[in-house]
Amino acid sequence: MAHLTTRFIIRRILAAVSLTTLALSAQAQSVPTMTDAEFNECKQTLEAKAIAAGVSESTAQSVMADVSYLERVIELDRRQPEFTTTFADYFNRRVNEARISKGRELLATHRELLSRVTRETGIPAAYLVSFWGLETNFGSYFGKMSVPSSLATLACDRRRSTFFTEQFIAALQIIDEGAIPAEQMEGSWAGAMGHVQFMPTVFLKHAVDADGDGRRDLWNSLPDAMMSAGKFLASMGWNGDYRWGREVLIPRNFDFNLADGRRLPLKAWRDMGITDAFGNALADEPIDAALVVPSGHQGPAFLAYDNFRVIMGWNRSEFYAIAVGHLADRIAGAGGLKNPPPEDQPALSRDQVLKLQETLNNKGFSSGEPDGILGSNTRKAIRAFQKAEGMIPDGFPSAQLLQKLGIILEG
Repeated sequence: MAHLTTRFIIRRILAAVSLTTLALSAQAQSVPTMTDAEFNECKQTLEAKAIAAGVSESTAQSVMADVSYLERVIELDRRQPEFTTTFADYFNRRVNEARISKGRELLATHRELLSRVTRETGIPAAYLVSFWGLETNFGSYFGKMSVPSSLATLACDRRRSTFFTEQFIAALQIIDEGAIPAEQMEGSWAGAMGHVQFMPTVFLKHAVDADGDGRRDLWNSLPDAMMSAGKFLASMGWNGDYRWGREVLIPRNFDFNLADGRRLPLKAWRDMGITDAFGNALADEPIDAALVVPSGHQGPAFLAYDNFRVIMGWNRSEFYAIAVGHLADRIAGAGGLKNPPPEDQPALSRDQVLKLQETLNNKGFSSGEPDGILGSNTRKAIRAFQKAEGMIPDGFPSAQLLQKLGIILEG
């Protein structure tokens, strides 16, 4: 933080003020609500569907008797972040010295358990601890929402009714099997539960009873939680011969059009002059990798291996996958990034992203239908524009790019 420019500090203050204003505005806006009669009718339908799916009538009836409509859940489901999160903000908040230190401490404390999980699933202990740290800060916060009520509320809402109906029925099946009493089933507003924040359908498919007490308990049994996480990752194809990926150095005049998600043999990246973070030649291993540059050409670069895609099977976010992988490295004893992400890059509002997409489209660089989200189509359009303008085509919406497109940043 000591290296932040005065302008950036001012920008952050203005952004915080804007976010506060937006939050107050959002509170004043109405969200979709249901009348008691509508919700009761929906509850009856959910109860019937649960019983048809094999949930006992006694469980279905007792759970539904205590299910209530949670307007707060709908508010959270509808809330869209007004400002994008920069990679620096995301990464530095999640991979910090306190979490690294705690992770190393817990790695040693639970060495025997974690070694067992590694033997049975192939997932290295440091990765298990890293997921645990990012999901619930090592079990310190599971969420305080009633999972049955949260999922019933979302199932009765039209936006994603099919998905959350499935999750609600799965939650009742978990209760029905005796894993946890309904009144103790607490989690996130969207229904993620326990030490490793499994959704109910993931719980049913991958949770295991590792401590032999006859229950799959991801809230109160760390053995159950860690073994379940290991089984889940293994089911998605974890490759025990390789790590998640690694930080790399990119040579001058590198073609950043290659940082578009394409996977190439490691030898191909080495032949282009990419080295490890210390400048050493990459090994000639028989594995493919994709180049990821989350902060553009001025930030760190990573070669992401097969396990990177496995991590994204847990959470579809490149930022998350990098944070899990690097935190695991740090917990295992590695040092920090050689090229930390710049902290003065702009955090764009959704309106600014919409303006960016519209401007690119109008100039003939198709980003698809404007939606305010920096997805792959938008980054592809940015690369094309950057190349046409003689800029480094890293697909990153830098301040220089926005200036060329006439998009004004506050502050």
